[in-house]
Amino acid sequence: MDDDNPTARWERRAGIPLAVASLLFLVSYGVRVLGEGLPGPVLDLCLAVLYGAWLLFIVDYAVRWRLSGEGPGFVHRHWLDSLVVLLPLLRPVRIVRVYDAMQDRRQGAPRMALQARIMLYAGMASSLLGVSAALAVYHYEHDAPDASIRTFGDALWWAVSTLATVGYGDVVPVTAMGRLVAVVLMGCGLALLGAVTGSFSSYLMQRFARAEDDAGPPGR
Repeated sequence: MDDDNPTARWERRAGIPLAVASLLFLVSYGVRVLGEGLPGPVLDLCLAVLYGAWLLFIVDYAVRWRLSGEGPGFVHRHWLDSLVVLLPLLRPVRIVRVYDAMQDRRQGAPRMALQARIMLYAGMASSLLGVSAALAVYHYEHDAPDASIRTFGDALWWAVSTLATVGYGDVVPVTAMGRLVAVVLMGCGLALLGAVTGSFSSYLMQRFARAEDDAGPPGR
């Protein structure tokens, strides 16, 4: 994408504010879910932050749609952005923009190697996405009949095992919303794990190829 087009300029300006809004959204949601005994005004403030951050996500989506000039095709070409607007707890997947926005503001600063950037992005996104999924599953599961996820610790353990594609099955969601969160997390976990594995494999192949080039042809 051209770095001088309107969409790129908007993403550079909005990247860091949207990242802050994403973290505020996650923290506010966490307080709402885990802080059931907190005073009403605190919970109301967290709810206001939730809706305010969600509104920023919608504004960002609308602006990029308008600047793209793609019309209705923008929705399926940028399906992840469209999904994030509907399910803002998936916003951590878009953490990629944070590093890019910071690099764009630091003109001339060296960038990390592509494989390192992918692994960093995947690690950050996995951590934040795992916490988001654990909060959501705990929200819907902890007081459901026959639920095995009763504490936030159970929810974190479930999220980690699901992201790692292990799936021990000792704790599983039983509600419809909990299972929907599980399906989304499974898909994201497979994608992120594949990105890390592929990038690490590519890095090793490049290192081995460079070592062979430096060593020169084998003696006869």
